[in-house]
Amino acid sequence: MSNTAKIYILSLISFLVGTSQYNISGNLDKMADVLGVSIGAAGQLITVFSLAYAIGTPILMVLTAKMERRKLLIYMLFVFIIGNFLSVIVPSYGLFMIARIIMALSTGVVIVTVLSIAAKIAPANKKASSIATVVMGFTASLIIGVPIGRFITSTYGWKFVFIGIALLVLIVILIVLNTIPKMNGDASVPLTRQIAMFKKPKIALALSITFFSMTGYGIIFTYLSPFLVNTVGMSDHLLSITLLVLGVASLFGSKLGGISADKRGIIFTLKRGLLVNLASIVVLSFISHSIIAVIIILTVWSFAGWSIGATQQYNLATISPESSDVLLGLNQSMMQLGFAVGAGLGGVIVGQISLSSITWFSALSVVFASITTFGLSRFLNNKKMVKQVIVAKKEA
Repeated sequence: MSNTAKIYILSLISFLVGTSQYNISGNLDKMADVLGVSIGAAGQLITVFSLAYAIGTPILMVLTAKMERRKLLIYMLFVFIIGNFLSVIVPSYGLFMIARIIMALSTGVVIVTVLSIAAKIAPANKKASSIATVVMGFTASLIIGVPIGRFITSTYGWKFVFIGIALLVLIVILIVLNTIPKMNGDASVPLTRQIAMFKKPKIALALSITFFSMTGYGIIFTYLSPFLVNTVGMSDHLLSITLLVLGVASLFGSKLGGISADKRGIIFTLKRGLLVNLASIVVLSFISHSIIAVIIILTVWSFAGWSIGATQQYNLATISPESSDVLLGLNQSMMQLGFAVGAGLGGVIVGQISLSSITWFSALSVVFASITTFGLSRFLNNKKMVKQVIVAKKEA
């Protein structure tokens, strides 16, 4: 089997674990009914997942750094399957939350491992594109996985989604055993060294942009299904179509965000993406009575939001090249941490204020992300000016 085909297998794994993560967001109202809890309480399942992912993944990767990569991938996929089956058979909300933690920890290790394997088996001139292909699998879980999950849930119930994912992952394990070669692990990067990165202002500012933008995204995306059903008045069928449209918008946003970062610069792309994202959220607050207008604005929101994500990946990879691997890992953790805070905050907002007010709190978080971006821009410009002065003095 060619290395290109192996990369697509890794992308498929990324798609399946991503679908398991995001499926709850697409079916939050249905799951709340079956579990017998409020929508806000159901949203905390996403908070717990993202927190476990953000905190647990770096720790587990340090502990398993020297383990052979294919073995680690297979072990974690089996743990992931166990988590999916537990989510189907557990009788209570509390036990379901434990199942989500198991899935989160295994998902985090799986994503990092497939990215690592992709980088190792890809040709030297195709490593970046190979990693992008694996990441696209995760993005595709939003485009394809969530809408399909919503359709299956509406027809058969949400438990069938988890059963289906578990069975598909079991098949993928057999494929991995026969296609992916064995390869050694890497030297671990101590957690103290990773945490020390936050002491550098430009890195702290850059990671803060990820945190605040993902917090704003998490507030809306977590409660998007109940918002569209209860506030906007969408049917299940139209909701599935809308989720598909938003997924496609996120794909184009991610791609064009990278192109813009190459041509116009990182800061320009971040500023533009955040401002468009903020404007779309504010407009959404006033047009919930029109389904067509809501779909259009949400499409813009999804496009702008994912253009920020792609640009941030590039930003962290170049802002400190000697530590790019560590920074990309920290960025993943900050994404999940921001999503967790957004889901948790959204639950409080829905429970204590109203479902329709999530847009205003999301907008506030994006404002903080924008302020941080302008702060990073000013810091980098000042550093550039200092370097120019030093060079001028040396030449003089």
